[in-house]
Amino acid sequence: MKHLSRSENKELNDYCHYFRGVSFNKKKLFNEAKKEFKLISVGFKFYYNVRLTLGDIALKQKEFKKALQYFQEIESLKKSDTYGFNTSNVIHNIGLCYLHLNQFDKAEVNLFKGAKLQEIEKDTLLLVGSYMDIASLYYNQYKDNQAIPYFKKAYDLSKKVKSFELRRTATLNMAVVEENRKNFPLAITYRKEYEAWKDSLNDQNKVWEIADLEKKFAVKQKQKEVNVLAAENKVKIAERNGFLISSVLLFVLLGTGVYFYRQKIRNNKIILAQKNELDELNATKDKLFSIVSHDLRSSVNALKVSNGKLLENLESKNYSELDVLLHKNSSIASGAYNLLDNLLNWALLQTQQGYFYQESLHLARIVEHVEYNYKPLMLNKNIDFKINVSASDHVFADLDSLKIIIRNFLDNAIKFSKENGTISIYSRPASEEFCYLVIEDTGLGMNEATRNELLKETILLSKKQNDDIIGTGLGMQLCKSLIRKNEGKLDIESEENVGTRIIIALPKFKNHG
Repeated sequence: MKHLSRSENKELNDYCHYFRGVSFNKKKLFNEAKKEFKLISVGFKFYYNVRLTLGDIALKQKEFKKALQYFQEIESLKKSDTYGFNTSNVIHNIGLCYLHLNQFDKAEVNLFKGAKLQEIEKDTLLLVGSYMDIASLYYNQYKDNQAIPYFKKAYDLSKKVKSFELRRTATLNMAVVEENRKNFPLAITYRKEYEAWKDSLNDQNKVWEIADLEKKFAVKQKQKEVNVLAAENKVKIAERNGFLISSVLLFVLLGTGVYFYRQKIRNNKIILAQKNELDELNATKDKLFSIVSHDLRSSVNALKVSNGKLLENLESKNYSELDVLLHKNSSIASGAYNLLDNLLNWALLQTQQGYFYQESLHLARIVEHVEYNYKPLMLNKNIDFKINVSASDHVFADLDSLKIIIRNFLDNAIKFSKENGTISIYSRPASEEFCYLVIEDTGLGMNEATRNELLKETILLSKKQNDDIIGTGLGMQLCKSLIRKNEGKLDIESEENVGTRIIIALPKFKNHG
């Protein structure tokens, strides 16, 4: 980006400074980030986001007056599809600036206004922070009676979010509140909960040990109850005559035999079902390892051969051939990386370890983000790329999995397209429940049998139609699984040597205003 920013193209320079600024900000190099953002011209497409980020940086560096100016500038913009910022967050940050500047009246107005919008948007994560800031506002003014209910609301709401940091902060606040109220027993309870959240990731084994001890204790208690009942039964049995005793014993033996017989049949069925499932999973694993290892071996071998040619051409200074070989190496490495990335995401999905959170997503912006990563690949093949995604489409989906889906389908479109081809991403008219995203290419296409095979729910890995193209079909299976997890649908329209259309239906975010 530093080299590219020397170009005479104003728009290219703006993008270079923007990406460098974002990178510095992510690495918390705030001063460097500010230098880059201030080099961006006012006419830049995402200039509003530049000002918003500068406000966030000023807030983190405790330059509250500067931050207030930036956020008020953003607030004055009329929100539209062009400006995709979160209004409630901007208003909340304005209130936060006023709070730090001790302008409590203005802080109160803005914090409540931001919280009201977050309640309408049902943004639980931001709402917890808003409640804590409102509580701090009153607490700083010694208005404990007004502050404590908001500390309590933040604490109760934090139990519904997945952020450990928010839970810890909300719990610590409650501990401090109760200490100040001299309610030390309750304060100690909150302190213990705070420590539990603090060490929750490291103490899971201890939690299980405690649960096991509780279980053993409960079993002993039940055993004592059983022993008492057994003693009482012995006294009653001793009072009965021999005939009644024999009848009861015979009935017990018969019932016990029937019970154990049924249990044995039930256990056998469970064991058989588990065995079949395990055999199927082992077969899946073996097939997956076989295909992945074969393709990775092919990629590494291709790189090895290509690197040998690189050394030969480097000695002979054949720069034109070096350029071809370097592009080829880049393509091979990219394919191998995508394969490993899909394998990692597949493993996380199968073991249910991946983070999954559905929220309102602006579809056009997500597509634009993914597009930046693939522009160089399309330029190498001289592919004409077109985007026409409706700016009004907001879907209810998980951000990371949606990016994986779009990346895989776009990667396939590039992979199966010839030079000078065309790839288009556009949206079809939405229904009441779904938004439709279409990824269309003019590549190799496929026949009806292959199309039906790809859409089957039971298929694991698709068969390769072209041995020259690296791929296991794992990406397609991963995409289908993630689309199902997001409660969406997948359809394919294709014709051999004409092209393919991938149609992704995703749930519409109905509460979007």
